[in-house]
Amino acid sequence: MSRHSGDPDAADTSPAPDVSPQQAAERRRVLLKLSGEVFGGGKVGVDPQVVKSIAEQIAGAVSEGVQVAIVVGGGNFFRGAELQNNGMDRARGDYMGMLGTVMNCLALQDFLEQRGVDTRVQTAITMGQVAEPYIPRRAARHLEKGRVVIFGAGAGMPYFTTDTVAAQRALEIGCDRLLMAKSGVDGVYEADPREDTSARKYVSITYRDVIRRRLEVADPAAFSLCADNKLPIVVFGLDEDHGIARAIRGDPIGTIVAAGVDTVVTEE
Repeated sequence: MSRHSGDPDAADTSPAPDVSPQQAAERRRVLLKLSGEVFGGGKVGVDPQVVKSIAEQIAGAVSEGVQVAIVVGGGNFFRGAELQNNGMDRARGDYMGMLGTVMNCLALQDFLEQRGVDTRVQTAITMGQVAEPYIPRRAARHLEKGRVVIFGAGAGMPYFTTDTVAAQRALEIGCDRLLMAKSGVDGVYEADPREDTSARKYVSITYRDVIRRRLEVADPAAFSLCADNKLPIVVFGLDEDHGIARAIRGDPIGTIVAAGVDTVVTEE
């Protein structure tokens, strides 16, 4: 299966899969946010075995009919804020980070297509030889046809986190949930479990309680977008067994943050 990088304005005339009205109503569309650090396995660069494992989990869920879009970070290469702390212009550092996200996009695309999953990369910075430009309606069309769409280059502007981009993309292409994969923690806790071992995990919690209890779920701008538009967030751990696949399928995992849910903590 060849990788797509042709004319971004070329018409896509291939038919979408035939589905019944009931199947269309039940079809799930999710956006998965992956940090750049996970691609490097805790190191600078890309760890092929880690990316292969991620691709296998995504491929399994896609084969069951879930429409999957992905936003990836670039922290395994560059972080604008950290570069600024070391004397570099913040905006230039952020642009370097955006380019890092595209490298992660291409790595994930490669391993997904090795698994037989048709994949498109769309970027907020034009780079026609490796990706399409970000066009929301085209992204939605790809998803309808069973393709995975990976969004790179952040928002195409400095000072925006990939958390915020993930929320914006999820809303614009009509996703049902925003799935936020975390390293070292498997959900939202009363306090940082790495500092307070007695902290209990929330199974579910409302946006209002997250704000009232000052819990760090996501970048504040991303959280505000989700809360204002009632987009549920699922926070789960990358270290959990098949955590990505389970989150995409909609299995109970991590913590769900949404309007109208009961705020429930584990009794562990």
